[in-house]
Amino acid sequence: MGDWDDAVGTAVEGGLAARAVAAETRKPGGEAQVLVDGHFAEATCLNCGTGLIGPHCHRCGQQAHLHRTIGAFLHDLLHGALHFDGKTWRTLPKLALKPGELTRRYIDGERVRFVSPMALFLFSVFLMFAVFQAIGLTTPTELSTRDGISAQLEEARAGLIAEREALRQELERTPADSPQRALMQGELVEVEERISAVARTGAVMASGGGLPSVTVGKSGWEWFDKGLEKWRTNPGLMLYKLQANSYKFSWLLIPLSVPFVWLLFLWRRGFRAYDHAIFVTYSLAFMSLLFVALSMLNTLGAPGGIVLLAASLIPPVHIYKQLRGTYALARFSALWRVGVLAIFITVVVTLFLQILLLLGAF
Repeated sequence: MGDWDDAVGTAVEGGLAARAVAAETRKPGGEAQVLVDGHFAEATCLNCGTGLIGPHCHRCGQQAHLHRTIGAFLHDLLHGALHFDGKTWRTLPKLALKPGELTRRYIDGERVRFVSPMALFLFSVFLMFAVFQAIGLTTPTELSTRDGISAQLEEARAGLIAEREALRQELERTPADSPQRALMQGELVEVEERISAVARTGAVMASGGGLPSVTVGKSGWEWFDKGLEKWRTNPGLMLYKLQANSYKFSWLLIPLSVPFVWLLFLWRRGFRAYDHAIFVTYSLAFMSLLFVALSMLNTLGAPGGIVLLAASLIPPVHIYKQLRGTYALARFSALWRVGVLAIFITVVVTLFLQILLLLGAF
């Protein structure tokens, strides 16, 4: 029995050793790190090797006792794709209801509690692109030219004439006392009216009405004329490129806007370009998210008048509140700056569109 006892003891010891090894993972350097409920139970930072004295490494900043579970991976996936974490739920309500307080607190150095303005702006642009693609709010891929519309009108007219002849022949075969004759005569009158309407539309097109006729001249610059020719020959493709570039180069709105906000505070000391950049970026992020929300409401069937009213009233009110909170302005000072800023926004959008047109052409 002694051999059997030794064998059983060896097996038990082997099982215990295997279980201990299975509960460990090894650092690249070879040091074993025990896992406890899916956490690393390390005493030194797994990134730089510094001894841990708190929940984060005081040298490199990496979190201590990292998760190593599928749940932690799914959390990272959700966070990486949508930036959903505690910062988001603290930032979005502030951005919507107290934008000035959020901007001022971030400028004054309170960074850990809130999502950075640039991260929020990029997320809003990504969300806008995804939502617009989902609801079909995209540029048309095919645009009808004057010649194309004329051909469509001629085709419609030919179809209506064939329908009219078929109705006349059927009417001739129908007995005079048949109740169907009145219905057929009504249909014949309707077809005649449609033929006349198509003919009138064709006459307007032929006389130069309807679609505006745009003649693109030559500037003398070969590279510029080449871009104009692309817009003339394939406007659908160029509009698609315009939309794609509006997402890729949306960040240009920030450097374009900052100088105009700086002009609003030219004579007031204490405000720097950095402050204006944070103000602009948070404001653009909110406007993007608002545009997404209103587009979804419109798609879901919300009354168009309500959506239009919200789109007209919410932006100036939000800018007013953000100005007051960020720069500690009185009511009148914030109001007149909102009015001037509305003009500046028109200029910025115009400049941005001009840049996109040039980028799309080349």
